Amino acid sequence: MADAVVNFLAENLLQLLTDNVKLIGGAKGELENLLKEVQHLKGFLDDAAKLPSDSEQWKVLVEEIHKTVHKAEDAIDKFLVQAKLHQEKSKMGRFFNVSHLATVRNLAAEINGILGQVKELRKNNQALQARPVVELPKKGSQEVTQGPSLEDDEVVGFDEEANKVIKRLVEGSEDLDIIPVVGMPGLGKTTLARKIYNDPQLSYEFFGVHWVYVGQSYKIKDVFLNILKFFTRRTEDYQHEDENALAKVIASFIKKGGRCLICLDDVWEIKVIDYVKKVFPENEKGHRVMMTTRDNVLATYANPDPHDLKFLTPKESFELLVKRVFGKKSCPNDLVGHGESIARKCGGVPLAVVVIAGALRGRPNTNDWIRVEKNVPQHLYGNNEESCLKFVEMSYDRLPQEMQTCFLFCGVFPRGFDIPSWKVIRLWIAEGLIKPQESYTLEEIAEFYLNDLINRNLVILQQKRSDGQIKTCRLHDMLHQFCKKEASNKWLFQEVSLTPDQAIPIEDPNKSRRLCIQPSNLKGFLSKKPSAEHVRSFYCFSSKEKQISGLTPNDIKLIHKAFPLVRILDVEPLKFLFSKDFNQLFHLRYIAISGDFNAIPLTIGKFWNLQTLILNTSTSESTLDVKADIWNMLQLRHLHTNIPAKLQPPAATSSGKASCLQTLSMVAPESCEKEVLAKACHLKKLSIRGQMAAFLGAYKGGINNLEELKCLEQLNLVNDVLYMNKAPHLPPTFSQLVRTVKKLTLTNTRFGWSEADKLGKLEALEVLKFKENAFAGDSWKPKTGFCALQVLWIERSELESWEASDINFPMLRHLVLISCDKLEAVPLELANITNLQEMKLENTSKAVKSAKDIQESKTAKSIKFNLTIFPPEAGSKATK
Repeated sequence: MADAVVNFLAENLLQLLTDNVKLIGGAKGELENLLKEVQHLKGFLDDAAKLPSDSEQWKVLVEEIHKTVHKAEDAIDKFLVQAKLHQEKSKMGRFFNVSHLATVRNLAAEINGILGQVKELRKNNQALQARPVVELPKKGSQEVTQGPSLEDDEVVGFDEEANKVIKRLVEGSEDLDIIPVVGMPGLGKTTLARKIYNDPQLSYEFFGVHWVYVGQSYKIKDVFLNILKFFTRRTEDYQHEDENALAKVIASFIKKGGRCLICLDDVWEIKVIDYVKKVFPENEKGHRVMMTTRDNVLATYANPDPHDLKFLTPKESFELLVKRVFGKKSCPNDLVGHGESIARKCGGVPLAVVVIAGALRGRPNTNDWIRVEKNVPQHLYGNNEESCLKFVEMSYDRLPQEMQTCFLFCGVFPRGFDIPSWKVIRLWIAEGLIKPQESYTLEEIAEFYLNDLINRNLVILQQKRSDGQIKTCRLHDMLHQFCKKEASNKWLFQEVSLTPDQAIPIEDPNKSRRLCIQPSNLKGFLSKKPSAEHVRSFYCFSSKEKQISGLTPNDIKLIHKAFPLVRILDVEPLKFLFSKDFNQLFHLRYIAISGDFNAIPLTIGKFWNLQTLILNTSTSESTLDVKADIWNMLQLRHLHTNIPAKLQPPAATSSGKASCLQTLSMVAPESCEKEVLAKACHLKKLSIRGQMAAFLGAYKGGINNLEELKCLEQLNLVNDVLYMNKAPHLPPTFSQLVRTVKKLTLTNTRFGWSEADKLGKLEALEVLKFKENAFAGDSWKPKTGFCALQVLWIERSELESWEASDINFPMLRHLVLISCDKLEAVPLELANITNLQEMKLENTSKAVKSAKDIQESKTAKSIKFNLTIFPPEAGSKATK
C-alpha cells in the first residue's frame, strides 16, 4: 500500500500552495506551475494507495518523494516568511526573489521526474487492492459510534488472579507488606492491578487506596508528589522539598489515618521500593504496597514470593476474543474453529488477544478470519519484544490511511502519559492530519477517529467525562513502542534523547521535522544552540506537578531562534518569554505556553495561521489583556487562558467575516459585548468568569448578548466575587438566550433555588453542574421537569432538603453530590428513574442511608446500579 505519511505530506504541501499562491506576487506563475505538479503527484498517490507497495522500487521512490516534498515545503515556507516581512515594511505587499524563483522551478522539475517514475510503477502493477476508508455516521444518526466494550470487571481469566492478590493484601502481617505482580509485557499486569484497585472490598479494608504510575523515566520526587496529592490538594506548597522531606510529610499524613494501600504501576528500579518504604510509619496497621513490574529480580527483592501472573488458558483466550469482537453476542458457528485457533496462537497473552480482536471487529467474513489465522505465528510472543510489534502491525494495517498517521502521532506523548482528548484532537488538526469532510467540523472528525482507535483497542480509555465522553486516554507500552518505531521509519517524528556520550543528535532533516523531548533533556539540547529550520513541530510534555528548572531567558529565546519555520509549539512545562525571533514565527498554528504574562501581545495577531492558543499565566493580575487583534485571525478556533481574558471589540478595519472561534475559555464578563459575541457567533464552548452581578443585570446588554451565539453547546458561568449586595437572578428569557446549550456549569452564583426552574426549560440540556454555592438556600423543590438532563452534579451546597421525583428528572443517568454535608437525604423517588445507573456521594454523610436505600430498590428490580461513597463509613462496605 502507498505510504500514508507521503500522501499526507503531499496533501499538506498542496494545501500550503493553494492557501498562499495569491500572497506572492512576482513568483505567482512559477508557484502555480509547482501547484499543478503537486496536484498530479497527489492524484498518483491516491491511486497508488490501492496498490501493493512492498517492492524495493516503491520504497526508494517513497524516499525520493519524501525529500522532494520536504524541499518544496521548506522553499515555500521560507518564501512566505520573507514575503510577510516585506509586506510589513511595504504597503505594496509584493515580493520577488530570483534565487527562490530558481528553487521553485527546480522543485517543479524534480516533482515532474518523480511523476514519471510513479506512472511507470502504476503501469507495471494493475492488481488493485481496496483500502479501508473512514465512514463517519450520518448527521443526526443514533447509530453507535463505539464498538463492543468490555467493562473492567469483565476481564476474562482475571477473577481468580484478583482474588488471590486481594487475599494477600487484606490478610497477613500487621507490618508493611509488598505484593509484586510480575510478568512479561502484554500479560495484563496493569489490567489486573486496576481491577484489584477498583474492587469495593479494598475501600472497606483500607482507609486510603492510591494509584501511582512510575515508569522508566521516573524521579523519586515526582513519585512522592503524586502520592502526596491524595492527601492534600496543595501540593504546590511542597514543590521545593527534597525526597527525604517529602517522605516525612507523607508519613505524617499516613500516621494520622488508618490502613493505607499504595499501588505502584510499572516499577523498573529497586530504589523505588526502598524510597516508598520510607513513607510508611511503623505503626502496625498492616499497610500494603501493590506493584507491577516486568523484572523478576526486582519483584523477588520486594517479596521472596511475588505473584507471577499466569497466562490465559486457550478457553479463556477464546472467551476474551469473542467478548472483544462481538460484545455480548456469541461467535457464529462457522467462525468458532478459526477463532479457537487464533486464540491458541496468541500464547495466552491478553494484550495479544485484545489487539487482534481489533483487527477482527466488524469482519464476520470467514476469509478474513482465515487470513488472520494464518498470520499469527506461534513464536509471536517469545521474549523478544520486536516480535510483539509485528503483531500490533496487523491492527495498524487495518486502519484507514488517514487514521494510521493519527495513531502513530500519539507516540509523541511520553510513555505512560495520560493524554487529554482535547489536546490530541487539536494537535491532529494543527498538524494537518484531519481531512475536511462535508457536514462535519474538523473536531468532530478527529473525535470520531479517537473513538475508533479506542474501539480497535489501539488506544486505552483512561477516564470518561460525566457525560460519557473521553476525558483522557493513553497508549499501552507495547503500542507506544510500536508508534515510536513505525513513526521513525516513516519520518513522522523523532524523539530527542541523550546518546551514551551525552550528545543530543538531530538526525537527517527529512526525518526530524517533528521533535519531542523529555524535560530532563531540554537543558542539554538547548546548550548546543541548535539551528534547525526544517523542524515544524516542537513538543515538551510533562505532568502538571513537574516544572522544568534551570532554564534561563536566553535558553527560551534559543527555542524561537532554532525553529524559524515551526508550526506547533507545545512547551507548557517551561516558563516562556516572548522575543523578537518569536514574533517572526509566522507559520505557528498551535501554541501552548506558560509564563508571567499580563497580556497577549499585539504581535500574536501576525500569526495568520494560528488555530489554537493555550496560555497559562502566573501573574497576580485578575485579568489578561488581549492586545492582539484576534478578530483578524481567521484561522483561530480555540483560545484558552487560565484567568479571564479582556477582549477588545472588533475594530472598524477588522475583516467582515465571522470569527472561526469555537472555544473561548475563559473571558471576563465585561468583554461579552454584543459586537464581540456577534463576531464570535460560531462559539461552541464559552466560559465567563468575573463579577457576574452587572452581567446578569444586563449592563450593556450583559447576559442578553448571549442570544448572538446560535451554536453554543457548553456554557460556564463563574462568579469570583465573595459577597454580593443582593441575590442575582437569571432573566426570564434565559432558556431562549441559550436554547442550544447541552452542558451548563454554574459556580458561586448564589441564585435562589426557585431560579433553577428556569433551567428546566432548556430542552437541549444534558449535563448540569452546580459548584461552590451556585444556589443559596436550604431547600429545593423543583416545579418543572428537566426533560433531557442526564447528569446532575451538586458540589459545596447549603442544601438541606431536596424533594424530587422521576417526573422532574425523567432521563437522569448519573447523580454526583460532593460536600453537601447538610443534605439530609437523596429523594427516594429517584429510584423510579429507569435510566439512573450511577450515584456518587463524597463528603455527604447524612444522605448515605437514602442513597443505599435507592441502591437496594434498584437491586431488588435487578437493575444495574453503581453507588460510590467516599470516604467509606467505618464498619461498612463502600459500594462502587
